[in-house]
Amino acid sequence: MRTISLTVAGESLVLLPEHAIWWPARRTLLVADVHFGKAALFRAEGVPVPSGTTRTTLTRLDGLLQQWPATRLVFLGDLLHGRAGRSPRLFQQLMTWRSSWPALHLRLIRGNHDRHAGDPPAVLDVEVVDKPLLDGPFALCHEPDAAPGHFVLAGHWHPVMLLRGAGRQRLRLPCFCFEPERAILPAFGAFTGGWPVVPEPGRRLFTIGDGRVWPANL
Repeated sequence: MRTISLTVAGESLVLLPEHAIWWPARRTLLVADVHFGKAALFRAEGVPVPSGTTRTTLTRLDGLLQQWPATRLVFLGDLLHGRAGRSPRLFQQLMTWRSSWPALHLRLIRGNHDRHAGDPPAVLDVEVVDKPLLDGPFALCHEPDAAPGHFVLAGHWHPVMLLRGAGRQRLRLPCFCFEPERAILPAFGAFTGGWPVVPEPGRRLFTIGDGRVWPANL
């Protein structure tokens, strides 16, 4: 199996190797930390980073929406990276993508970068809310702060797991991080960093590699 299914707060959730969660009961896809415009902002400042990251990210979103019958896509914060990355070219790409999914309900929980970058243009038809968004047993957030009475689904950390081999090899893999009252999703964006997390009591890690999700409580 490429995916891992978990029961969390009485709900079935499917962890996807595309750095997303599928919530079948609500026909909802959850992604975090897309950071559109980040690479363009770095290039504008003279930092040589790859181009085409927006197209790569949108292609991955298309693949998810073609595979899973979602009626709603929820961004758990940091859809846009910064105000300087708000370019006409970026928004034209987003508008072209949006036109392919006109019936899809898009919702953004503002993250720390969104608060600096500003909300996406109204033409993209994204419902923007502040955290937490209480939805069934879950509190959908950006920062993984506690929400009494709800299980938190969040981003912000960009969790990764560092694996080391006997020959001093190092492998850095994105991961889902589950704790008793919260879960943190890996960053969805194609050009994002990562914060190393380690297994510890009460924490379950699921790494992404080779097109699969793997339990990784080593």
